[in-house]
Amino acid sequence: MFKKKLKEYIDANVPIIYINSYDDNDVENCILEVTGRRKVWEWNQMVGLVNRKDIQKEKVQSSQEILNDNISIDEFLVSGVKEREFHRKVIILKDSTAYLDNLKTVALLKNACLSIERGDLDTVFVIISPIIRVPKELEKYIVILEEEYLSEDDIREMILKFAYEHMAGNVYEKVLNKMVIAFKGLSTLEIETILSLAFSRNGELTEDAMEWIMEQKKQMIQKSGILEMVPIKESMDDIGGLNTLKEWLRKKSVILNDMSSAKKFGVELPKGVLIAGVPGCGKSLNAKASAKLFGTPLLKLDMGRLMGKYVGESEQNMRQAIAIAEAIAPCVLWIDELEKAFAGIGGNGGGAEVTTRLFGQFLTWMQEKESAVFVVATANDIMKLPPELMRKGRFDEIFYVKLPNQFERKKIFEIHIGKRRPDDLKEIDTSKLAEMTDGYSGADIEGVVKDAIEDAFVKGKTKITTEDIKKAISTTHSLKEIMGESISKLEKEYKERKFKSAS
Repeated sequence: MFKKKLKEYIDANVPIIYINSYDDNDVENCILEVTGRRKVWEWNQMVGLVNRKDIQKEKVQSSQEILNDNISIDEFLVSGVKEREFHRKVIILKDSTAYLDNLKTVALLKNACLSIERGDLDTVFVIISPIIRVPKELEKYIVILEEEYLSEDDIREMILKFAYEHMAGNVYEKVLNKMVIAFKGLSTLEIETILSLAFSRNGELTEDAMEWIMEQKKQMIQKSGILEMVPIKESMDDIGGLNTLKEWLRKKSVILNDMSSAKKFGVELPKGVLIAGVPGCGKSLNAKASAKLFGTPLLKLDMGRLMGKYVGESEQNMRQAIAIAEAIAPCVLWIDELEKAFAGIGGNGGGAEVTTRLFGQFLTWMQEKESAVFVVATANDIMKLPPELMRKGRFDEIFYVKLPNQFERKKIFEIHIGKRRPDDLKEIDTSKLAEMTDGYSGADIEGVVKDAIEDAFVKGKTKITTEDIKKAISTTHSLKEIMGESISKLEKEYKERKFKSAS
């Protein structure tokens, strides 16, 4: 589809095709393939002007022949239009961020576009850049083209071809299917490199290749600077209570762990879940534990990192974040404190307008998403969220998390004592502790256990007792004491909106 669109735009003489891509080599190969008999020139900051191919069959030249190694972009544009040197050519322009901020260069590009529009020049400019920065003066002359990721069929063919050419033996179907899914979002070069690394280590293609794939995807996230890959330690066993939510997530894990069979059966891929409720009651813990349950990476989206100083940069960062998440898929995308992320929607001023546009992008993606990116959004105050976000079709389900009941508090005590003082747990009356902590959040209970253990250590004790923890409870104010009125209002709101209880 990418090549087809590229050819159509070139044949239609669109003045400027702006290709949003990191992989210059792949894009250049596509351009050379679809340009027919047109000459292809390239200008870049380092080399100057380069001839990318020659149409005279009797004349053998390098596709990298340097035409002018010191010409500036402005000199190139002036002479090209004036002398009609651009006629019947495709001009690749690289290092776009270096010159699209320059008013003179933008004016010269606009002048060239006017000549194309009048029919004086039969020319197409192709800008290749991972950053989209479109000056207002050039908007009407530009079309933006996104390079598409390799399809599952293309990746499968690459793996089988590699195995055949390197005599790597048969690749088991189960391993092949896992590798195909894991390779999604990587370029041809990255896939070939990982296959070579995996083959050189074992002499065959096995599940060990998954380690290399995950390392490459971690690199993608680190280099983007927009998303964060969160280490996963927590599991569903670390969550006390919330059994309804946990059971719902387990059902989704069955689908995500066998997506091809689920699709064949007619099951749609899960979109995600919104978990709302009072602070300190396990919402973030659920995001981490769900990634562990699904066996996928956990990516965290910080809306603050999306905000850029240039016009359109924030929206481009959102597109990039979504593209990276889809490239890493299957994965869990965690958006913490969602109500703060989209604060100011519909307001006046530049910041509010940018946030509104970002919100629109996010909603559209959630509605139309077909990738295996499972979104876990958490929110403390559902009343601050825009109603559009809670419409059917955005999230698969909305759960609310309330303060833990007595059974859940007992379980939370057992988890936190068991993690820190497992030998003392059997002698501690967790049922009594649960009775004493009505109105305490999970975070409150964890704090109580930590305080009791610290106090026992400072006093030189060899173990902790029920009395130690009771003392810590007596000096701790519960969340219900601190936020009683707010919690009551939130719980009433959740019930009225018919949200599902996580417990």
